[in-house]
Amino acid sequence: MNVTQAIKQRHSTRAYLDKAVSQQQIQSILEVARFAPSGVNMQPWQVAIISGQKKSSLQQQMQTAFEKGDKESMDYHYYPTRWVEPYKSRRIATGTELYTALDISREDKARRLQQWQANYRAFDAPIMLLFFMDPNLETGSYIDYGMFLQNIMLLAEEQGLATCPQGALAEFPKLIKNFLNYDESLILLGGMALGYEDKDHVVNQYRTTRVEVPEFSQFFE
Repeated sequence: MNVTQAIKQRHSTRAYLDKAVSQQQIQSILEVARFAPSGVNMQPWQVAIISGQKKSSLQQQMQTAFEKGDKESMDYHYYPTRWVEPYKSRRIATGTELYTALDISREDKARRLQQWQANYRAFDAPIMLLFFMDPNLETGSYIDYGMFLQNIMLLAEEQGLATCPQGALAEFPKLIKNFLNYDESLILLGGMALGYEDKDHVVNQYRTTRVEVPEFSQFFE
């Protein structure tokens, strides 16, 4: 598999097989992903790898908090506080594609809530990755972190694994840091589901679109 194939093949996977991913596999991915570039080589990434009973306990706590309405504030704003075009339309289209694939109507609030809660289980993938960053770092380190995350996803593709990067896994930062005994001052950036794709599941059949190159680029000579 070359880089082009890995990039085009990668997609956000929301249904996984009940098949274990070994610690050795994850270790090998992180061994290479760590070569991502970062400003003055700060390497801002701190990764928690959660599986087994620990994952079951954590996801249950998040689901319970969600059901009780015990909302928390994320450590940073992932999404804009005011949606403008074209981002508003893209957001709506993405949600529509997801719920259409699952045959969940706009009126079916119960099933929509159930699907949203699947976020807190990392879509039942065997591995949940959580990403933390020192609060003393600035915006440049968010950019660096993105390159590290992309490395993880492409390396997972190379190993026949699937992923789904998840902002939703950063919605309960206090709960998660308390559960993992992490310093409360750390920034929880988000998480990622990691496992083997259930290729027969309908939720994995659709693909989001991308705008064409001329729509976002200009050449100057």
